[in-house]
Amino acid sequence: MTHEVVVFLGPSCDRETARTILDAEYRPPAKRGDILEAARAGARIIGLIDGVFFQDCAVAHREVLAALRAGVRVVGASSMGALRAAELDSLGMEGVGEIYRAYREGRLVADDEVALLFDPETFVPLSEPLVNIRATIQRALECGVIGADSAGALLEAARALYFPERTYDAVVEAAEGKADPDDLARFLAFADEHAVDRKREDALLALEYIRDLPGMH
Repeated sequence: MTHEVVVFLGPSCDRETARTILDAEYRPPAKRGDILEAARAGARIIGLIDGVFFQDCAVAHREVLAALRAGVRVVGASSMGALRAAELDSLGMEGVGEIYRAYREGRLVADDEVALLFDPETFVPLSEPLVNIRATIQRALECGVIGADSAGALLEAARALYFPERTYDAVVEAAEGKADPDDLARFLAFADEHAVDRKREDALLALEYIRDLPGMH
């Protein structure tokens, strides 16, 4: 019998940690048709965190709406889930986390803010999503590690890279000649130790949100 709580999770958070927060059936990143299939199989709560973007057909709005009409609670965060929740929260989908709010408020617009390359077997990230790079640059600026001009140059360099090519090393290399070299060296060291993983943070918040829903205990 299909578990009543289904969570689509890939590179945003490792499953070992996820299972310590929420007892659920964990499935790979959602592709088109997966939400509907889970709803039809008896899920009463669906957590949409990760979903495919360019590798396959993405989760369709209509299947989320069909699940909602069937009485299924659909919670989105972090990645594809944040995107869909920002688009469909007025129709009943529930969004959680900073990335969802940023899309909802128009502070983030492009899909490629959350897109990344990952190993299809282990789900280990092979590139860094722009939303994380953006947050790490901001934190480095707030901590006085880099100046405002260098922060702007780093963000511009990150945005110009194609999403599978985004790593902190690649961003710093692309910003060479456009930012203070000492700032770049300091930023790379800062990212090694203090990089912000906004997608993981939001994924964990979503799992806690689902865990704490009425009827989950």
